[in-house]
Amino acid sequence: MSLLASLPAPGTFESAGTGDLPSAFAVSELATLSYAAVGQELSRLMTVTNLTANSQSVSVDHRLASLWFGESFKPDGWQMPSLWDAVAGDYRAADGWIRLHTNLPHHRAAALGVLKAEVDRESVARAIRRWTVADLESAIVAEGGVAAAMRSRAEWQDHPQGRAISRDPLIGWQSPRGVKLRDRPQASVSRPLAGLRVLDMTRILAGPVSTRTLAGFGADVLRIDPPGWDEPGVITGVSLGKRCAYLDLKSQSGLDRLRELLAQADVFIHGYRPGALDSLGLTKTARDGLAPNRIEVTLDAYGWQGPWANRRGFDSLVQMSSGIAHAGMEWANADKPTPLPVQALDHATGYLMAAAALSAMAEAASGHTVMTARLSLARTAELLASLAKTGTEGNITTASIEDYSQTPEDTGWGPGHRLKPALTVGPANMRWNLPAGRLGTSAPEWASLGD
Repeated sequence: MSLLASLPAPGTFESAGTGDLPSAFAVSELATLSYAAVGQELSRLMTVTNLTANSQSVSVDHRLASLWFGESFKPDGWQMPSLWDAVAGDYRAADGWIRLHTNLPHHRAAALGVLKAEVDRESVARAIRRWTVADLESAIVAEGGVAAAMRSRAEWQDHPQGRAISRDPLIGWQSPRGVKLRDRPQASVSRPLAGLRVLDMTRILAGPVSTRTLAGFGADVLRIDPPGWDEPGVITGVSLGKRCAYLDLKSQSGLDRLRELLAQADVFIHGYRPGALDSLGLTKTARDGLAPNRIEVTLDAYGWQGPWANRRGFDSLVQMSSGIAHAGMEWANADKPTPLPVQALDHATGYLMAAAALSAMAEAASGHTVMTARLSLARTAELLASLAKTGTEGNITTASIEDYSQTPEDTGWGPGHRLKPALTVGPANMRWNLPAGRLGTSAPEWASLGD
């Protein structure tokens, strides 16, 4: 078996473009290598499914890969919403720094409830100065919120969760089973994933990146969200190529429809924490019964073992917890946390999730057993910390007009231009059949069901 376990070795793919993102860490190197992982696994899938007779060359544009780790869309004549709400950010507590993530209303309510503060940064800052970072982090998490104290790399490596993460593989493969892939006569060397049904039940940001990647090679991606859900700061970036539908999974009709969609899916990608699907009646046994031939990939924030395995988290929080923001502060000689210039943990994990799905499909097509892939932002943080930084210029800061496609993209918010794709696999170029669109604007059904 050769299920994906690590990044490709340098020199096993073609790389063009120069420069690097300004960081203490090898962020641009991670971007190129994670894209290359997608390319190599797609090439292998194309070979074992007889779309090509030989392995296809994999080419990554280093500059574009770095830029895709940031915002990929440039609006023409209008502005996208802010990524952060008014309260989110880093605050100095009595003995250190802590980050609040309050973009979601219930997370903001939890933090403000603990702090007994108004929706005002000054009010929040005053309240936080009375707390130690450890006590405040624990109190907010206990109330269902999300926060992270800034730790150094040494502190994280000595932390029980940091030690647990150090024992995790980059991609955890669990529960072997036989899978028979469905025939997809639409698939071609230029659109190798055409007709592939991908059920996307992920949110900000890694999971949506993975399914956007699969859509770029022709997959039929259907994203499901609860009614009224929105991610205004990021959705223009990650709904590209997808149809997005609302389903009320608290209703029997919504849950029944989800079961139908899962039964028809080829790939199921989700971001539910351990055991969360069980509350919907979608235990592993139930999923195996409904969709025995599915490929399944999932992720969480802090890993799949250890005391924080069930803890909610986001890229910016994991950077604080794992020592990345602290190392950045020392590198920049700054007096406050210095995160990565992009949400690299999200993006890299997303591309690795897409690569894992392709890897599992290739194994199934070869007649081997496959397993569910499990990834985490915290484990990707350890991967980043282990990479050698080769660039020192720090000169990839903003995209130039030459980095964007000349073809306009008419999104659900307005027109604009998208970055040129960073990855080519033989004759297969990334392109998306649908522009980015608002959530809940499609019916919960497969476009390719009749194929």
